[in-house]
Amino acid sequence: MTTPMLFERQKRLLVLLDAVGGRVGNLDFQKLLFLYCQEVGSSPPYEFVPYKFGAFSFTSYADRRKLIEHDLLQDDEQTWQMTARARTMVRGMRGVRDLLRAFVERYRGLTGDALVAETYRRYPYFATRSEIADRILRGDAAALKRIDAARRTSKAGPVSTIGYEGHTIESYLNRLIRANVSLLCDVRRNPISRKYGFSKSTLARACEGVSIRYEHVPELGIASEKRQTLNTQTDYDALFREYERDELPHQRPALEKLRQWVERGERIALTCYERLPQQCHRHCIAEALVEEFGANFIAVNL
Repeated sequence: MTTPMLFERQKRLLVLLDAVGGRVGNLDFQKLLFLYCQEVGSSPPYEFVPYKFGAFSFTSYADRRKLIEHDLLQDDEQTWQMTARARTMVRGMRGVRDLLRAFVERYRGLTGDALVAETYRRYPYFATRSEIADRILRGDAAALKRIDAARRTSKAGPVSTIGYEGHTIESYLNRLIRANVSLLCDVRRNPISRKYGFSKSTLARACEGVSIRYEHVPELGIASEKRQTLNTQTDYDALFREYERDELPHQRPALEKLRQWVERGERIALTCYERLPQQCHRHCIAEALVEEFGANFIAVNL
């Protein structure tokens, strides 16, 4: 069997698993991986979001599935467990192995609730969506107060916009969380992406996990074939003039839906692909909301 080509982050994941003995429960491994990524300095191999049990990396679990396919991890829902093939591969990574063994040694005595509590105390933002913080930190009023303070995110207004270009799923979700977005409104006609995390079903599940509601409003999208020959800002501007003239006037029911969400107290982020709003039709939708419903619907780009 040929040796699989792995990303550097996937190699480090395997080396960390080897350093803890090759087999460890899901929660402990996720917290050790999180601590390692916080301490490694610039360009950590994984990013994290505040999740149901604290810091969580969606990308690490996507890599887990790939490593199972390559026969480098056992297919076990409760644990991360290396295969013999993975152990053989890791033996050749001596420098990284030594560094990660030193890291693991510092946390040797911490497992289970004690390990989770360590991450909550040191990084309170990542405990802000936790369902177990009160139990884990029972009696530690100071730590719980820091977590509560970390929940006081900035409020960008009732409507904002965001493109996922240049983002990982984790950095994207953190941007939404910190802006206090409660509803992500996907305005792509076809919500499919080759980039991990941004196809409709995966994005909806990720949003649900951080308590953000996901809604797809395809009628506000632009057909993909119209976007194939956009090379300059002039091309984008021409497309958006056509969209505002020929399509948006027929989408008042969809705009009304957005208005009703805002009036119910939702903080909406309109999302599509492009990083720059002037290269994405979401800015046209935001401007139409202002024109239809007034200045309260002025949007900022996250």
